[in-house]
Amino acid sequence: MKGSCNPLYVINLTVHNSLVLQLTLVVQVKSHPTCPVLVLELSAFRAKWMSELQPSSGGKKSVPKTAELKRRQEIANEEKARELFLKAVEEEQNGAVYEAIKYYKSAMHLVPDIEFKINYSRSPDPDRAGSYLEDNEKDREIDDLLTYFQQQLTLGDGTMKLCEPDTDTTQVHISALPFEVLMYIFRWVVSCDLDLRALEQLSLVCRGFYICARDPEIWRSACLRVWGRNCTKMLPFSSWREMFLERPRVRFDGVYISKTSYIRQGEESLDGFYRAWHQVEYYRYLRFFPDGQVMMLTTPEDPLVTVPRLRSKNSRVDSIMFGHYRLSQDTDNQTKVYVVVSKRKEEKVAEYQRSRFCRRNPAPEAERAFHVGLQLSSGGRQRFNKLVWIHHSCQITYRSTGETVVTAFDVDKMYTPLFFARVKSYTAFSERPL
Repeated sequence: MKGSCNPLYVINLTVHNSLVLQLTLVVQVKSHPTCPVLVLELSAFRAKWMSELQPSSGGKKSVPKTAELKRRQEIANEEKARELFLKAVEEEQNGAVYEAIKYYKSAMHLVPDIEFKINYSRSPDPDRAGSYLEDNEKDREIDDLLTYFQQQLTLGDGTMKLCEPDTDTTQVHISALPFEVLMYIFRWVVSCDLDLRALEQLSLVCRGFYICARDPEIWRSACLRVWGRNCTKMLPFSSWREMFLERPRVRFDGVYISKTSYIRQGEESLDGFYRAWHQVEYYRYLRFFPDGQVMMLTTPEDPLVTVPRLRSKNSRVDSIMFGHYRLSQDTDNQTKVYVVVSKRKEEKVAEYQRSRFCRRNPAPEAERAFHVGLQLSSGGRQRFNKLVWIHHSCQITYRSTGETVVTAFDVDKMYTPLFFARVKSYTAFSERPL
């Protein structure tokens, strides 16, 4: 038809998110397709369409909204994975390994690194995993464990029941003993060797033994054995136990050992062709006792051979020197140990050479005493386990004239520090109670 135009315009528009918008536009024009009316309508439609395609404020908010939804989903997955992981830990603690593996797999499927994102100090779901994790708030309430145990073991009438047998027995249980007898047994555990390590291990048996092991009289007696009259006051420490553990002291449950090595030039061969060199190694041992006595030994023998010989003060090894020691804390807060040792005095019968005319008297004897000064310090994880040489001298006294000669040795690199080595056999038996 020439007098009219009824064209059908179909426009395909491609917009965001790969969506195809099919717009059907029916324009009925009575004139030619190139008429001005049709051109104006097409221009208006094009302008409106372009304005709708431009990004608006609502489109800008769509991206942050999607990120927020993704973040919430990750948080939910992490919480779920945490609960599954803690449930798996609880099942493993109860011995259900198969069930624990299933929970572990489910948790790691949600969050592969969930193991490193868990805070074991609290549980996100107390109903499910509260039996495994400890509650920090309850721990903070028990500031004084000794008082807490005493309150738990106190009966209604005010008396304290230290322990009870778990099963019925026909023998007399230790809980039937009076408190005084039980404390006497604990003093035997400590013994005269001050084996406070054994007392601490005994306190792990039950709450009642923990209370007995914290008896202040035991720790006060131990402090008096170590420092004597210098510890009449407990200050600045809060308890006698704290004083014994924190105040510098020598240790009695082992021996201090040092190893010295050096190269010595030997004699020249007969033909003068070569000269030998010798590597010399020897050990120094110091064993302290709570009563102030000390044993000192210098020998090339290995510690495996020598250490058992220092178990008792009645050792018959000829080269062992016996003496006493004292602790001194100077103004520089450095604890010094002063030792004086000598050979044991043995009664010797005078030898007389009898003849008709004369009698020969024995040769004059001399007494030798060694004076040693050491500085007490801590090294590594152990406390009071290192003794550093600061003085070493020999004092010779002649009996006949009373003359005394003192020879001081230069403390050089040959005097290596002595380090403590614990010996279990030294405290395996108790001779006397504390």
